[in-house]
Amino acid sequence: MRVRTTSAAACAVLLAVTALAGCNRDTDSGSGGGKVGIDLPRSDSDFWNSYQQYVEKGVKGGEVDALSLTNSQNDIGKLVSHVQVFTDQGAKAVVMAPQDTGAIAETLRTLEEKEIPVVSVDTRPDKGSVYMVVRADNRAYGEQACTYLGEQLKGKGKVVEFQGDLSSINGRDRSEAFKSCMDKNFPGIKVFELATEWKGDIASAKLQSTLAAHPDINGIYMQAGGVFLQPTLALLEQKKLLKAPGTPGHITIISNDGIPEELDAIKAGKIDATVSQPADLYAKYALYYARQALEGKTPKEGPTDHDSTIIKIPNGFEDQLPAPLVTKENVDDPKLWANQLEKKS
Repeated sequence: MRVRTTSAAACAVLLAVTALAGCNRDTDSGSGGGKVGIDLPRSDSDFWNSYQQYVEKGVKGGEVDALSLTNSQNDIGKLVSHVQVFTDQGAKAVVMAPQDTGAIAETLRTLEEKEIPVVSVDTRPDKGSVYMVVRADNRAYGEQACTYLGEQLKGKGKVVEFQGDLSSINGRDRSEAFKSCMDKNFPGIKVFELATEWKGDIASAKLQSTLAAHPDINGIYMQAGGVFLQPTLALLEQKKLLKAPGTPGHITIISNDGIPEELDAIKAGKIDATVSQPADLYAKYALYYARQALEGKTPKEGPTDHDSTIIKIPNGFEDQLPAPLVTKENVDDPKLWANQLEKKS
């Protein structure tokens, strides 16, 4: 049975009886008592819906003692409100994935004042203390996409880039890395940067306009397949531009996320590649670090036992999880989270 440490007396009793460290985060012993507030960032993406399933599985499996999950639906105001509810309900740690990484700073300062550690998933807040950021190297996403497209197009052509919301560190990292790589390594490729706010309908509308003005587009980089894949494929099919790799007029497409639908599209020859974000590991280590925070453990820089690297960032630590490039050569790899998800369904 879990005990909520809502007063100094309750904390003293809990320490005396169980020797837990949930009341004193400066110690390194104990099993981490305390409720965890978990906010899901959105439900309009296959990637985040998969993440939610993994989180729910972990909670049911007892990884953490969680309050009722909330979903801020890509609305920073809702996230702030949900965090307030968590604190009112006695949360001792919070897991979030702020889509606007600048606007969350004040909330993070408030949580720090209350000594409530925060695990940020997929996004690194611009300011404000965090216990741990769980994400992959998003600059590597942009660089991998650039290198793949540049090599496939042999350094020549026109590429459309669906940029994520630039108020998000992920959108900025991917966009800046992609541009830097293209400018340096493939100056013969013209890139059309389309701001999308992570919205598929905006991406589709802007792609249609760009194709009308430049019918010789021969590459597309989608920064989030979970929101861009279906509307993009629908538009290309409608315009009869969805042609198999190796055939005249083929548009080389690389995405980010690694959802099952992207892997299916690679197998079907509709897209060429994706960079697989580990939705399963995002959930697993979000809950793991929430528990570590409750136990008062201090993260350590360097390689981990799960093929990642922990780095020190100005406002905390970041566990940079591996994110492999997926093409037709390795699309059936059973280690890919999307293939594991298919087996379980």
